[in-house]
Amino acid sequence: MSPPVAYIGRSILYRALGSCAQLVRSFSVARSFQIGKTVFFGKNCTCPPSPGECCKPYTDHSFLDLDPRISQSHLQQHLGSTFSLRSHSCGELCPTHVGQEVTLYGWVQYVRQDLFVIMRDFSGLVQILIPQDGALRKTLFGLPLESVIMVRGKVQLRPKGQENKTMSTGEIEVSANHLEVLNKSRKLPFEMKDFVKKSEALRMQYRYLDLRSLQMQYNLRLRSRLVMKMREYLCNLHGFVDVETPTLFKRTPGGAKEFVVPSREPGKFYSLPQSPQQFKQLLMVAGIDRYFQIARCYRDEGSKPDRQPEFTQVDIEMSFVDQAGIQALIEGLVQYSWPEEKGTISTPFPSMTYEEAMKEYGVDKPDTRFAMKLIDVSKAFGDTEIQFLQDALQQPGGCVLAIQVPDGAKHLKGKDLEALQETAKAQFQQEVSILQVRPDGSLKSPLSKFLSDGARLQLLQMAGTGAGDLILLAAGTAHRVRPLLGKLRLQCADLLESRGVSLRDPSAFHFLWVVDFPLFLPSEDDPKQLESAHHPFTAPVPEDTHLLYSDPYKSERISS
Repeated sequence: MSPPVAYIGRSILYRALGSCAQLVRSFSVARSFQIGKTVFFGKNCTCPPSPGECCKPYTDHSFLDLDPRISQSHLQQHLGSTFSLRSHSCGELCPTHVGQEVTLYGWVQYVRQDLFVIMRDFSGLVQILIPQDGALRKTLFGLPLESVIMVRGKVQLRPKGQENKTMSTGEIEVSANHLEVLNKSRKLPFEMKDFVKKSEALRMQYRYLDLRSLQMQYNLRLRSRLVMKMREYLCNLHGFVDVETPTLFKRTPGGAKEFVVPSREPGKFYSLPQSPQQFKQLLMVAGIDRYFQIARCYRDEGSKPDRQPEFTQVDIEMSFVDQAGIQALIEGLVQYSWPEEKGTISTPFPSMTYEEAMKEYGVDKPDTRFAMKLIDVSKAFGDTEIQFLQDALQQPGGCVLAIQVPDGAKHLKGKDLEALQETAKAQFQQEVSILQVRPDGSLKSPLSKFLSDGARLQLLQMAGTGAGDLILLAAGTAHRVRPLLGKLRLQCADLLESRGVSLRDPSAFHFLWVVDFPLFLPSEDDPKQLESAHHPFTAPVPEDTHLLYSDPYKSERISS
């Protein structure tokens, strides 16, 4: 019986071996035939092809599909034994394999009572039963954990009552009749168990051990599946061309600093590209029309949570398209390649303007999983006698903004409040005032004695605060205060969650389009100078083009 072939998407061919026949659900084909080791299915195919004929695998996945109960990761376990000395992977074994003779290769996870070996490979764990008499037990005795072994034996059900529901292979075990030690492990610097905490430095020093962990294995395989699905969606479904652009290039003015690479010619250097921006513009002018690349980018700047010196991005460029077309493409790309174990996502994604994002969240990439939005409380201080608030409101674009931190006074300690103020000083060179709301509605703050009852009540009403809440208050121009409070908003969320407050769902993904960015922003070094909000290749929207010539310094009015 020829092994079946399953298609995922349109043209990715998988071979399902052995007991995997149940993976194929339904397909309207009459027969299948085999050429070499590849099985081909064709509609209305009645016989193998004659010499010289070519019967290609169908790319129309409408007639061949996978059982929806079978995950890609499960399918990958079955496919991981092709071209290998093993007959099966550890994690794929299940009751349907009972009675089969199997050959497994992997690592010793741990030994139980000198009777069982828990064996591990990329796909998971399986229990190996070692006979109590004979040479196998001697081979096992004293064998260090993480040694590499080969086991041959028969799959059998575990005795009733000894099943392990926490293991995917917990219903079965392999009764070994042959065990070979391929490589005996030395003493390791840390245990290979996920619950054992390791420092980042130790993990990096022994990276080859760290990569054996289930989490790191999952991360790498998840990325591989994601990239594969992205390529399939862009190339096979929408006609994009995958172009690999050069890594060594000349320096590009503007943007982040670039890494330089010395050449053989004295005094001459290459630069590593910050992104393929110029290359993809060349491709568009050349008529490639639809380009993408899983691009490596390099920027010689300090590491940030969302940006490292070396990173990868999905780089896309299209000709003859508008914003709606790009948004629809990206939404389809994300939805198509989204890992099934992460749940489903719906489209279209919500959208907000750059101005809305900065006004409500203080950042142009807001975390919308929790509230704590920025609130303009300038009206509450219209008649204030507090000098720094007066000065802020009298300058052009001046405002007083606040954040309400629910139950902040209950959960955040003095050192936490000091950390917030230190962030404001160190990163933004600004002051932030912290007000605690007492049960009687009074405020605990150095500012409270300068506030009238009317101003205090108006502030509490506008901020929507109650007893036990915190108010973070900052004053100045909007383009300075908003980023400050945007940063403190995220810092407060981290602090609250470290105190056990459930604020953000770590498994939730809130996709969002932020549109209508300004073309220019004032330079941080010299506010009188303008710099591109993104990069020099960004064009203004047609209705704002005239402002480039009439009043370019009103940069917030020019949208890109």
